[in-house]
Amino acid sequence: MTLPTRPYLVISTTAFLVWVAPSGQAAAQGAPVAPVEAKAPAIVLTPEEKAERDARKDCKVRICAAFHNRAATTSDVSCNVEKSWRKEQLTAMLSKAKVSWPWGRVRCSADIKLPRDLLVKALVEEKVETTLTTHHVRCMVERENADPAEIKLDFTPKVTFEKGKAVKAVLGWGKIEAPTLLKGAMWTATATDNTFNVLQNTVVDDINDFVGPRCDEVKADWVGK
Repeated sequence: MTLPTRPYLVISTTAFLVWVAPSGQAAAQGAPVAPVEAKAPAIVLTPEEKAERDARKDCKVRICAAFHNRAATTSDVSCNVEKSWRKEQLTAMLSKAKVSWPWGRVRCSADIKLPRDLLVKALVEEKVETTLTTHHVRCMVERENADPAEIKLDFTPKVTFEKGKAVKAVLGWGKIEAPTLLKGAMWTATATDNTFNVLQNTVVDDINDFVGPRCDEVKADWVGK
């Protein structure tokens, strides 16, 4: 699946949802998770998805400008990011693990808050260890024969940069609000990630991919701004 932008907070949260879902709902309902091989589907964006994409691009440009325009008078970055994943997209994402996505579409939103001076230091200093402010993510998960499930997640990311590259990341999961069916599995999964940092590689890869190739995609929009 090719995305026009991948703000790592929402992506990492969805990675968490993908990780927890097969063991969460399927186990809770006593139903097996069917093996599946899926190819990434060709996607024609709906008007809603196009609006999400355009809003993400604006946020992406502002983050890239803050990272790369070191001499510019760029303010701190604050924006809201939304991303929807269709069932077939999520199934394709999980196909490597030979499992299927047991629910429907997922739509997540997060408020991104990044201090500009921190972003500049991350790229120019030998080593930077930083703790971001607590971020709040809200996801709506569609379910067959049931109302959509609302999930709210808090986490406080800690990221270490060395020579302009992210080398370590801890999501620091906190408060969770979710239906009873999901909450038990999610508590277990977040505790596991807090202890063993299961999603670290996903977050590190997303950050480095964003700062490099993804920012290059919109370079004309942020150079000197």
